[in-house]
Amino acid sequence: MSDREVRDQYEALPYPARDPRDEATRLIIGSPSHVLEIDHYLYGGRRDWSKPFRALFAGGGTGDGAIMLAQQLADLGCPAELIHLDPSDAAQRIAQARAERRGLALRCVNGSLLALPTLGLGGFDYIDCCGVLHHLEDPQAGLDALVGALAPDGGLGLMVYGALGRTGVYEMQALLRLVAAEGSPRERIARARKLVSDLPETNWLARNPNLSDHQAGGDAGLFDLLLHARDRAYSVEAVYELVAAAELRLMTFIEPGRYDPLSHLRDPVLRRAVGALDPVTRAGFAEKLTGAMARHVFYAVRRTNPIQPAALDRDDAVPMLRGIDGAALAKALGTRGVLVAGDGALKLRAPVPVISGAIAARLDDRKSLGELRAELRCLVKSADLDADLQALYRALNAVNLMLVRYRSA
Repeated sequence: MSDREVRDQYEALPYPARDPRDEATRLIIGSPSHVLEIDHYLYGGRRDWSKPFRALFAGGGTGDGAIMLAQQLADLGCPAELIHLDPSDAAQRIAQARAERRGLALRCVNGSLLALPTLGLGGFDYIDCCGVLHHLEDPQAGLDALVGALAPDGGLGLMVYGALGRTGVYEMQALLRLVAAEGSPRERIARARKLVSDLPETNWLARNPNLSDHQAGGDAGLFDLLLHARDRAYSVEAVYELVAAAELRLMTFIEPGRYDPLSHLRDPVLRRAVGALDPVTRAGFAEKLTGAMARHVFYAVRRTNPIQPAALDRDDAVPMLRGIDGAALAKALGTRGVLVAGDGALKLRAPVPVISGAIAARLDDRKSLGELRAELRCLVKSADLDADLQALYRALNAVNLMLVRYRSA
């Protein structure tokens, strides 16, 4: 498939399908590119959001990531410049209309990320490339082009397809090349829907709970999943190889707990054995164990960038909740001593202190660790309050519900 054919696909079927009028009722939140994640993993919880911030959305499609981050930065009062780069005019029009509905500034540039060295867009503090590299003829060349536009202390938020979690997709693509390779996009989609609706229960796609675009993503979602003629999927090990070849350092996968085998194993002997593995092998073990990673979302920085993720390690560290408020989290935790959370079909269970509900009720994105400790000492009984606070933080961070920002930032 040529680059022109890929562009034509997204002209006919901008992806994901979005209606700008919906901006009046909801903001789509996801990963990568959530401002709390960027701060925590790429700037160590110390990014000064009163200073200018430049972000590039390379292959931004209809704008989910760009709209989310633009709104979050506007809410922070950050003087930001966001550039939305995409070769599809149809996708660009939707992204621009969504930004206008919200009163957000979004500069749309038509073009391929491979042309970045010639576009004169300058350097960026943050680059998002979500669901694009795996559609390029040479993904490594694409990533190298992104790194060339990255500021020395900047970072990237990336997503590529996961091989095991997409079991059934490529077999179905092969079948559809036999029965739905010709005709207009609408004709091909109609044939694909006929085949999808007539799958035996034993079919791998029918049995895969990780995938829904062909059912819930409309025509654009079905075409992107099953009729796209150029995509590839990555194992965890292949992701690390891609990152290393671009002189990058992988900071984390999202959600971190999904990529930790200890989140899925209970037997103490197995846990000890797996705990001794190196980080790459451990993450690969989790992928093979669960079979649930249909996509790999991760953050990366230049190999020469010494930054480390933030941690709840100082009195001025402020725990920041992502996607839930303290009251709702407290209700969910109660006093059961168990956290159940997760994205998609894979649910993660983790033991948490029985006082977790009481702790969560006092989380407001403003209190520091030191202030929480002082307040809780007067309200709860704990043999080791600091250990309880850290245990709850580790469990919530593993499922991407808690990140950290330092008050001194």
